[in-house]
Amino acid sequence: MSNSLLDMQPLSRLRRNHGLEHATINVLNEKYPGVKLGGMSTPFGFTIMANLPTEVVAEGAIEALKRLRAGEGKLAMHPNCGTNFAMAGAVAGTAAWLGTLGSGKEFKHKLERLPLIIMLATISLILTRPLGPLMQKYVTTDSDPGGLELERVETAVRAGVRMHRILTRD
Repeated sequence: MSNSLLDMQPLSRLRRNHGLEHATINVLNEKYPGVKLGGMSTPFGFTIMANLPTEVVAEGAIEALKRLRAGEGKLAMHPNCGTNFAMAGAVAGTAAWLGTLGSGKEFKHKLERLPLIIMLATISLILTRPLGPLMQKYVTTDSDPGGLELERVETAVRAGVRMHRILTRD
């Protein structure tokens, strides 16, 4: 029986795939430091966007899974994770909205609040910097892959970018 909503399917699979996606990107970054990499996860696997051969990405995913299983949980974290940007954007956007409250409907009055809005958004970005990584660590990723296994890699080229879809199973 699950202890929390995050342990229930399909969220658990999504979180473990997200952690494995980050770990794969981190492993590939170690081996190919100049290559631009991006990723996206689902409960069924993850996609790595990189102009690298399929075999290289597959080997990176295999190594990432082994290293996560060996206890290298930090591999599941990534500084450019969308969670970090989403949290910063949500908090800064809310702060900016709060700065407009009580300014009336006229554009001139809202414009007069622009320095306050900028200050609130900037302070919120500074104060919430640790929030994204904490959300990543405890909510959106899982560094323990559990019984996750790599099933296959499918590669396609879209808009000149190689998309490597890594499908997983439990």
